[in-house]
Amino acid sequence: MQLTVALEARYSLAPDGSVWSQYGMARRFWQRYLEVFDTVRIVSRARRIEQVPAGWLPVNGKNILFHGLPDYQGPWQYLRVYRRFQQAIRAAVPLRGAVILRGGVAANCLERELRSWNYPYALEVVGDPNEVFAPGVVDHPLRPFFRWYFSRHLRRQCLRAVGVAYVTKRALQQRYPARFMSVGISDVDLPEEAMVGGVRWTHYSSSELNSAGVAEYARKAKDHGPYQLVTVGSLAQLYKGTDVLIEAVARCVSAGFDLTAVIVGDGKYRRELMAQAERLGMASRIRFLGQVTAGEPVRRILDAADLFVLPSRTEGLPRALVEAMARGLPCIGSAVGGVPELLDASELVPAGDPAALAAKIQEVLRDPLRMETMSRRNLADAREFCDSALAGRRRRFYQHVRDFTETWEARQGA
Repeated sequence: MQLTVALEARYSLAPDGSVWSQYGMARRFWQRYLEVFDTVRIVSRARRIEQVPAGWLPVNGKNILFHGLPDYQGPWQYLRVYRRFQQAIRAAVPLRGAVILRGGVAANCLERELRSWNYPYALEVVGDPNEVFAPGVVDHPLRPFFRWYFSRHLRRQCLRAVGVAYVTKRALQQRYPARFMSVGISDVDLPEEAMVGGVRWTHYSSSELNSAGVAEYARKAKDHGPYQLVTVGSLAQLYKGTDVLIEAVARCVSAGFDLTAVIVGDGKYRRELMAQAERLGMASRIRFLGQVTAGEPVRRILDAADLFVLPSRTEGLPRALVEAMARGLPCIGSAVGGVPELLDASELVPAGDPAALAAKIQEVLRDPLRMETMSRRNLADAREFCDSALAGRRRRFYQHVRDFTETWEARQGA
């Protein structure tokens, strides 16, 4: 059986038809679906490139197909490609096979087409539009409308879905619950998961780790500076709160702390953030590394740091934080999305509050014993995200989606 997955991502299409990713969600990510399905077809935005830059990751390949949608960035560009986009979505509607929606415009448009045919679909809920469009996260005049509309739409999708998988344990489930639907799935054995009103839902993270990503030992903390902070995240929007971190670093330096910060990631806000660092007199203390190849290059950067900071304004379950925890790094994060499920309450700060973040950084750096405790706990908790811990849970969910779709197709042919 073929699986169609629609998601909010941007891939690059080379002249030879190969598809590439600058970030994650490359071929290795999509191979997980082939544990249950015969082929997987990706439906997502694609831009054309003439040459593949070094370090980019291949996406399509054996049994991994790609259906490209017109590329755009932001609401206004979307309006410019709207007609072509809708045509491409209609062409993406499968004649047979299972469908999983992973959020975003492509998934929403495909769901509308599927609904008109009463075609079943499942969801993987990986983010929260209520946080994505919260005040201070997105600067757009229609932000309040987008927040209301997309949150409401996701709630409705969860109620209609034949199965829902969440990346969090509690946070997304509480805001976007699944409810009873008259489908015969009660005999599916998912012993580690939960039932909500007759609809099977589960949680598993996209942030799976292999053994190479997990450190052998916890860290020994410094009792004095200089300290190095690190954060990892896209600079395409200000979701990750990098601007908050820059201001917090300035406050810490003013308070007498000898520290620097390394920012891994790239995007259209990089120049603006570099200008902010210059304006605050922090240009020599904040290094922008740009996009770094996943795997060992990122691990080397994490291993050189003393503290990982993720002051996001919105999150699902952040892969960057899980990977930092797996290196035994003490971590601080904002209390959004699934971050409180990963970190202790004493390691959380309000989103968008540089004063609170600076105070928390200073509080942690002053206490080496606390940092060593954080390192041990993070390393232990990160092992929950190893391949072996996630694979069975994920496979059972995919098998349920396949079984339900096969039953539906048989009824349609009867």
